[in-house]
Amino acid sequence: MDIGIVSTGVYLPEKRMTSREIAEEAGLPLEVVEYKMGIREKPVPGEEDHTGEMGIRAAKTAIEKAAMDPETIDLVIYIGEEHKEYPLWTAGIKLQYEIGARNAWAFDTALRCGTTIMALKLAKDIMTADETVGTVLLAGGYRNVDFINYQNPRTRFMFNLGAGGAAVILQKGHTANQLLGTHLITDGAFSEDVVVPGGGTKTPLTAEALEEGLYQLDVLDPEGMKERLDQKSMDNFVACVEKALEKSGCTKEDIDYVAMLHMKRTAHSYVLEKLGVDQEKSIYLENYGHIGQMDQILSLELAQQQGKLKDGDIVVLVSAGIGYAWGANVIRWGGAGGGR
Repeated sequence: MDIGIVSTGVYLPEKRMTSREIAEEAGLPLEVVEYKMGIREKPVPGEEDHTGEMGIRAAKTAIEKAAMDPETIDLVIYIGEEHKEYPLWTAGIKLQYEIGARNAWAFDTALRCGTTIMALKLAKDIMTADETVGTVLLAGGYRNVDFINYQNPRTRFMFNLGAGGAAVILQKGHTANQLLGTHLITDGAFSEDVVVPGGGTKTPLTAEALEEGLYQLDVLDPEGMKERLDQKSMDNFVACVEKALEKSGCTKEDIDYVAMLHMKRTAHSYVLEKLGVDQEKSIYLENYGHIGQMDQILSLELAQQQGKLKDGDIVVLVSAGIGYAWGANVIRWGGAGGGR
């Protein structure tokens, strides 16, 4: 069954945090931020850039680009972060209402920065199993930058976190930009390595917890995590891509573009090298930082703008999320109607 991407949408806040500002906040040399961490600047939220709201803006853009009546959407899947306007709140239902998808139903899903990869598989599987679901909108926002303390060296690898929203519309029978295979790996041995210590049932958010900074992201065992994670993470990136390609009837030699999350430069290059993919077949998001699960959609849009995608190209979306989760989707780009 053909299930293809009809359109995408991205929303980025106007406000930016530069590499120099990060360096000053963190007490780091500028060259470490720019060359090792790979951050020139990143979008950060303005006063009205709430998480769900950024997803709504991105969704409206995707709908406009598709020239679609929102009432033809059958399902809305919220792919944004749990950190949003209100706790214990289903943002997908609000998003469905605001875009006018009155005939759809909605729910939220989450796998941290692996959410988009996972949700694309989930949407495809639902569309395949349920004949009443023909058009699915995936949309959400991200602003986990709110949880970063630049004076905490344990979270240095997350100084790239930014803010933004993104959306994808999938349609059954759409022969362009076909969604092929997906592969995911999760490893619960790392599930409590990166957490926000305060605010849950273990450590309620009290005045004392706020004073101690327990509402911010932290790494409970930084040396242990690094020792256990480094090589496993790189191997799992490659394994997910290889397995997703195999499920799609493709090989690494077929890859024409890799839409990868933002991470340090050496890791980005390492993954491409292991896949045998030239550096120019990917875009390093040094001017955007890491907008969580929105990175792959942003990378796709940038690739289209820069003329990096053509009909028949095999495109791989690659992600990793704390927890830890790794994933990859394969898309055969273009075809009938081309890409939007």
